[in-house]
Amino acid sequence: MIRRRPTQVFSLAFLDCICCGFGAIILIFVLSVSTQDKAKEEMLASLRRILADRVAALARLHSTKEDLDQSNARITNLVVDARLKNDSIHALIDELEGQLQNEKRGQKALLVDIDELKKEIAARQKKPEMLLPNVKPLPIGVPVGSNYIVFIIDTSGSMRDPNTDGLWGIAIRKIDEVLDVYPSVDGIQVLDADGRFVLGNNRSGWLSDTTETRDLIKRTLRHYNQETISSPVPGMLRAMRTLYEPANDKMRMGIYVFGDEFIDVADPVIKRLDELNPADEKGNRRVTINAIGFPTTIQYQFSMGNTGLKFANLMRTVCYEHGGAFIALQDL
Repeated sequence: MIRRRPTQVFSLAFLDCICCGFGAIILIFVLSVSTQDKAKEEMLASLRRILADRVAALARLHSTKEDLDQSNARITNLVVDARLKNDSIHALIDELEGQLQNEKRGQKALLVDIDELKKEIAARQKKPEMLLPNVKPLPIGVPVGSNYIVFIIDTSGSMRDPNTDGLWGIAIRKIDEVLDVYPSVDGIQVLDADGRFVLGNNRSGWLSDTTETRDLIKRTLRHYNQETISSPVPGMLRAMRTLYEPANDKMRMGIYVFGDEFIDVADPVIKRLDELNPADEKGNRRVTINAIGFPTTIQYQFSMGNTGLKFANLMRTVCYEHGGAFIALQDL
């Protein structure tokens, strides 16, 4: 019988093999770990390069955006400046157009004045077609049977004393003279040349003739600062239309005009007054018109369309036809 030797599981050779295997595994692990670290470093380096490229690209985009913003701001400023210049140009054009229209109107007015002067010169050179009777005018203030009296006062600049800016003192004195001649009337009223009622507490109708009313008229006229056009026609026409009462058979109205200029054509005025105050079968009229002319412009024969002479000619004709008197004062 063969004697067998006992088998040992963990022999030296086995341990050597095991150790060699573990060594190989460790070597493989070490080699693999080293390779992964290198790959990670390469990947990190690549990521850093990509990140740096992105940061540089963002910086370029930010710089480009700033340039665009600056360009937009410059463009906006240019647009605003262009609009302001456009508005200024339009305003200048409008102003020039207005000045052109004013120049055109001035030229037309100048042409009208020239035509008036030509007509005036031609009329002076012609033999008068009609001569008014050489009637000696009665002084203003002589009673003519009027029981209602109206004053029409031209309060334009030429009728004012430049030292006081009030009406000429002689105008107030002549009004006093007329009031003194009529100690008692049924009604009294005062209008300026534009047809406004001078006394603010009474816009229409007649004022009662009292001492207080007469004093109020004188005080008001001394300080009346409302200027009018240089023509008494609107005041006369309004007095005829609003104060004259055709149905009142007892009314005998007297109009007293105080002025120095007339700027329109006389014929239409004479015709309109004749319509408002017609003559009866005997040639009498119920409204008497008187006037005082002040020598503020009549001395300048060829200025302002000769308005002073126009006033004198108009009022002399009107006063003669309507039973009154025209007085031309020689000085102030």
